[in-house]
Parts: sequence; structure tokens; C-alpha cells
Amino acid sequence: MSGIPTMWLFLTTTCCLICGTLNAGRFFNLENEANPEVWMNISEIITYNGYPSEEYDVTTQDGYILSVNRIPHGRRGAGSTGPRPVVYLQHALFADNASWLENYANGSLGFLLADAGYDVWMGNSRGNTWSRRHRTLSVTEEKFWAFSFDEMAKYDLPGIIDFIVNKTGQEKLYFIGHSLGTTIGFVAFSTMPELAQRIKMNFALGPVVSFKYPTGIFTSFFLLPNSIIKGVFGTKGVFLKTGTVSALKICNNKILWVICSELMSLWAGSNKKNMNMSRMDVYMSHAPTGSSMQNILHIKQLYGSDEFRAYDWGSKAENMNHYNQSRPPLYDLTAMKVPTAMWAGGNDVLVTLKDVARVIPQIGNLRYFDLLPDWNHFDFIWGLDAPQRLYSKIIALMKSCS
Repeated sequence: MSGIPTMWLFLTTTCCLICGTLNAGRFFNLENEANPEVWMNISEIITYNGYPSEEYDVTTQDGYILSVNRIPHGRRGAGSTGPRPVVYLQHALFADNASWLENYANGSLGFLLADAGYDVWMGNSRGNTWSRRHRTLSVTEEKFWAFSFDEMAKYDLPGIIDFIVNKTGQEKLYFIGHSLGTTIGFVAFSTMPELAQRIKMNFALGPVVSFKYPTGIFTSFFLLPNSIIKGVFGTKGVFLKTGTVSALKICNNKILWVICSELMSLWAGSNKKNMNMSRMDVYMSHAPTGSSMQNILHIKQLYGSDEFRAYDWGSKAENMNHYNQSRPPLYDLTAMKVPTAMWAGGNDVLVTLKDVARVIPQIGNLRYFDLLPDWNHFDFIWGLDAPQRLYSKIIALMKSCS
């Protein structure tokens, strides 16, 4: 039961940070010290950096209303008269699409893609701050939260891609995912050949397929029984946030940001020299954005497992009801024909090299793989050297297969 002390460490530390934030106004003038992007929504971040911004609502087949943002071109204007190639970016768990924009413009993948001549689209998964609406269900209903990354792959991604194709008139696009965003892509492209045919190339950053060997201390959380996890966090939404500013904005304080930095290292791996600590408040202002308990339990089912399966509903009868078989179906990545490029971090304690090694042989059309030995799980989106070591290569690969 080594996970229980770890769980209480996690809860105690989180509560201390939140409580400290609520009282921080007595000691620190956070608003005067913070970066202005802390109080901005995603469209405002885009326009603040000098880029054109468009925002759309996309309604999925099962009724969820998702917020999607677009940067149609770079700061220098539309450039060529023809249509720009389209790229879609899918964020990680407990994140939103601001994660692609949170460094300065010359260090954020979303902005660099726009400047490189791409029509950039960024989605928000169901349940996060910006996609917490439904045609008929209320967020107070348990049925609203009955989803995991299965539904994000089955409904969210196809719905958004259909919308993009109809809006732009372009039948094919590039897909970039980070962490759980890669999981959504792998599930969708291996189970829906029609959708896979619309993807020119799949870029997987810190891929989450095998989750058997994580070494971060917080992953011991998954050793707890479901009953305890539900008892602590409830059965609906988890780590919900209603505004643009997270309780962890205290990370902006020059003394207490050290706590945030240590927590992030314990969660994702240490590589502090590669993060702009002066923008810690920007990173934390859009995290955590929330997800469903069912999504957490689905990830828990992957933890320590040899298999990559759909969500287990807990009984043969329920699985028969959902899948017409007693066990959840396996996701067969060998069935995925999309050209794929993949990157892993050698210092990533969430997606370890042992897990990546289990995934690589399953990718039948793996065109490119690179190991970044010193990178942790956050360096893919926040790393100071990401433009040189990762983003430039992504753009080069995109241009080579256009």
C-alpha cells in the first residue's frame, strides 16, 4: 500500500498550495507581478501576440459542444494566395489548447506553425474549462461525465476534423498530439480508417499508449482502489476550474514558485534549466482544466497493464452492453496506416523509455523517431530549446510530405 502515503502527500501539498493562494493577496500583489496572459482566454492570448484569431463551437454526434480555436495565418499576413495547409493540435490531460501558445511567440508551436505558413487549429477536449457544454445534459448530471478518451477519439476528434474540412475545403490535414492527445489520435486512427485517410502525418509527442512503467511518485495514486479515488474526488468531474486563472497562480511569486517547480518535477520529470520560470504563472493559469473521473479510471486501467484496451465498464454484462463482448476491445495500433513521427523524453517519468519501447514495434508506418535524452514530459510544450530540437523538425517533416 505504498501508494496511500504518496496520495496523502499529493492531497496535502495541493491543499496547501490552494489555501496559500486564497490568502496570498494579504502578502503579495500577484496581479501587478503576473504576466498579462494569466488573465486572458485563448482567443485573447492569440490576439495579444499579434495573430488573427477565430473561435468556433463544434457539436459532436453525442451532443457535446467543444470550443475550437484557429490561427488562420501568421503575423505577417496571409502571404500566398492559395489555401494554407491545415494542422490540428490536440492537448494533454488536464490541459487546454493554450498549452500550444504559452511561451513567447517565437517559442510556441502554435505561433511558429502559423508563421511557417500553416492554418492552425486547436481543439479543447470535452470536460475541460472551455468544452463543458452539452445540447441536453447539465454538468451537474453524472451522465454528462460518463466519458473517457474513448469518446474523445470516437466523437470529439472526428467531429472537429469534419468541421475543419468543411470550413477550409481541404480534405487532408496534419495531426499533432501531446501526451493524452497522442492517445486520442492513436485510438481514432487505428479504429476509423475513413478518418485516418484524412491525416497526412501523425506527430506524437510523449506518446501515451503503454503506461506500464511510469516512475513518477504521483502515479502511485493508481494503486488506490477505485472506491477510495471516487470517495476523495467524486464520480463526475475532476480538478475543475471555472475561470481563466487557476488557484496555482501563486506560482508567480518569486519565493513560492520553487514549490510549483518541485511539484512539476515530481509529476513529469526534472529539467528545470529548460523552462522559463518567469512564465510559471502563465503555465499554471490554464492548468488543471478538468476532466472526468471515468477518464482517470480508464488511465488507471492502463497503469501496469500489458494491453491497450477500451474502457472496462466493470462487469461482463456492462461490457456486453457497450461492446457486445465480455471484455473491452483491444486497440490494435498495427492497424493504423497513418505515417507517424514520434518523440520521447529520456527524463520523462510519466512516459518512460520502457513504455515507449513497447509501443515502437506496434507502429507499422513509423517514419521518424527521436529520443531527447534530457527532456521531461512538459518540455514538448514548454521547453526553451523545443523550437530548435523539435518544432523545426516537425515543420521540416510536414513540408517533406506535403
